[in-house]
Amino acid sequence: MKTKIDLDTWYRKSHFEFFNSFEEPFFGVTANVDVTIAYQKAKQQGVSFFLYYLHCILKAANSIECFRYRVENGDVFLYDEVHVSATVSRPDTTFGFSYIDYKPDFAEFVTGAQQEIKRVQNTTGLELKPFVNVLHVSAIPWVNFTGLTHARNFKFEDSMPKVSLGKMTEIGGKLMMPVSVTVHHGFIDGRQVGEYIDLFQQLLNA
Repeated sequence: MKTKIDLDTWYRKSHFEFFNSFEEPFFGVTANVDVTIAYQKAKQQGVSFFLYYLHCILKAANSIECFRYRVENGDVFLYDEVHVSATVSRPDTTFGFSYIDYKPDFAEFVTGAQQEIKRVQNTTGLELKPFVNVLHVSAIPWVNFTGLTHARNFKFEDSMPKVSLGKMTEIGGKLMMPVSVTVHHGFIDGRQVGEYIDLFQQLLNA
């Protein structure tokens, strides 16, 4: 479900109209998060660490309203819930795009995610799905990056947040991992990106 925003009375009208007129309305922030506890818990539960932190990514996004705004044909909508399109690696070194529903219950989320990952791994090429109520998530576990950019088609009306995770490294006895958060500036400012990363860290530690 989604609710159309009345731009005339919306508190972010000026900000949205200003940044949405840009060829590139997105900005990105890269930070390190401590995944020591999350990695241990995933191993203890016998679940994929990727799915463990993916659930935290979605839970944080669904908890912060501005991460659920989307622009469609020039109008702004607030979705009740957002899901994820994550890249899935294949044995031939290519990847495919998945669509995974968010479920508050972690076990239920994992079951659905595992089914979708298996399905994508048994396909070829790229399936381009029309959903906009998603986050784009990608894992780059080979690189301890300190910055990241995305391939972007400026002709496509894109407003979906993009979250990328990098290589875990041990620093001072803790497992640290870079996270890049790229968002539409018409909806989200630096303050909200900071809140998102802080919440993501809290969920990783929960």
